[in-house]
Amino acid sequence: MNYIQQAYKGENDAWKIILTLIIVSGLFIINLIFFLFFSDGFDVIEEQKKLLELIPSKNFWLAANLFPFAVLLGLLFLFVKYLHKRSLKSLTTGRAKVDWSRAFFSFSLIVVVTIVLFAIGYFSDPSMVELQFDPVKFSILLVISLLLFPLQIGLEEYLFRGYLMQQVAIIVKNKWFPLILTSVLFGVLHAANPEVAEMGPIIMIFYIGTGLLLGIMTLMDNGLELALGFHFGNNLMAALLVTSKWSALQTDAVFVYTAENASNEISEILVPVLVVYPIILWILAKKYKWTDWKSNLFGKVTEPPKEDYKIIGE
Repeated sequence: MNYIQQAYKGENDAWKIILTLIIVSGLFIINLIFFLFFSDGFDVIEEQKKLLELIPSKNFWLAANLFPFAVLLGLLFLFVKYLHKRSLKSLTTGRAKVDWSRAFFSFSLIVVVTIVLFAIGYFSDPSMVELQFDPVKFSILLVISLLLFPLQIGLEEYLFRGYLMQQVAIIVKNKWFPLILTSVLFGVLHAANPEVAEMGPIIMIFYIGTGLLLGIMTLMDNGLELALGFHFGNNLMAALLVTSKWSALQTDAVFVYTAENASNEISEILVPVLVVYPIILWILAKKYKWTDWKSNLFGKVTEPPKEDYKIIGE
């Protein structure tokens, strides 16, 4: 059984799917509704400044922002296990067991790529960033990041590339539609981030492109492991390496951008999506010997024989 077919191992009544999505994705939905209908005159960056004046600790606010993801991830796992009556392994991989070495490889890959690209940019024009390293604050940031970012990215991956992709796929009976749908939703639900207001709608190319990359990884590799590692590495670097005044992640990173706005950072949107991401897919395809791209990304989804998936608790 492939990764998408793992959904057949559980109970997929419509009301169970709707209830799970409403409760688990409620935070994203509320955030998006506020952004679309009530955000006129609301300056996210100014509100962040006010919060820092109230409690002057970026680490505190980072932890506060990440903690709800941990709660929602726990709820998703509970719904999958007790409402849908299927295992968490079936939500993670189509393999006999979860291959965490894949997550470690994709994590290492994006960390190395990010550091190399940053180093190239830094030595080309060091005036764009400045060092703000504070050993104490950075140490606290590192602990918070290692503890809570896995839960934050875990929710996004298990919800979008896991639960939603699987459930939509077995409804529409194909793979391309849930791939596109989850990628677009992943991008749209980041629309309230301050980067969007600062850089304009073009940044949606980055968000949707990242969602598409993670979705392709999941379908081609028959599991979430690569997507989990990549997403964790990407967010960890965003928190630890360099921050900015317009970033959704206001952290005590090693470096901070000196520019007052993001108008000069358009290349950082297009280069990853159009150049770096295809190279990363090529590396992964070579390492894991991916074949039959057409079937894995555009093929039909068929229900396997009952004896293959009616295994409660696997």
